[in-house]
Amino acid sequence: MFIGGQVRAVIARAPLCKHELILAPPENTKSVGHTPLDIAANRNAVKWTARELAGRAIWELLRAPLCSWTPRPLWGWRRFILRCFGARIGANVHIHPDVRIVIPWNLEIGDDSSVGERAILYALGPITIGMRATISQNAHLCAGTHDFRATDMALLKPPIHIGDEAWICADAFIGPGVKVGARAVVGARAVVVKDVGPGVIVAGNPARVVGLRDKRTGP
Repeated sequence: MFIGGQVRAVIARAPLCKHELILAPPENTKSVGHTPLDIAANRNAVKWTARELAGRAIWELLRAPLCSWTPRPLWGWRRFILRCFGARIGANVHIHPDVRIVIPWNLEIGDDSSVGERAILYALGPITIGMRATISQNAHLCAGTHDFRATDMALLKPPIHIGDEAWICADAFIGPGVKVGARAVVGARAVVVKDVGPGVIVAGNPARVVGLRDKRTGP
């Protein structure tokens, strides 16, 4: 996994795996000692209020019978249930029954948008999806992470924003704090950890610009 910074590949000459690739720091990087992770501090940290914990427990208890087991055409029913739990859901939004939503009151979806089968909206922090946007099957919007440089691995909840008419294709991953511009397209299985501009098409891991959505060719 790439966490940022420069890395280089080294060919290992191990007897059992002659061509194993190892990621290592650049040769001019000095080794620095580290402090062991404080797991107790992480587990004892106050991450949620008592009200939030109660709300999450109730949602997890009722999510399956009220949403997951409903027939596909009951779009209005699922919109109603999500609104009851504080989500701001626009008109004519289609959310499939098996979409996994964590903390619905952190979710806002604009009119005429859709969220496909088995998508994950991991809304530890706010997730905003604009109008006429499409979140395809198995896409993962992850508005939560940890401060991996801190000894307590503190929980962070950076927001995610998906612009109007953007398309997040199947199996794509949108990382914490990312903004995807209006009419942008994130290709299938892309991993997006930086903002995507309006009308841009990105693909790959990590995602890179591969085109423009509204580019015109020919006369």
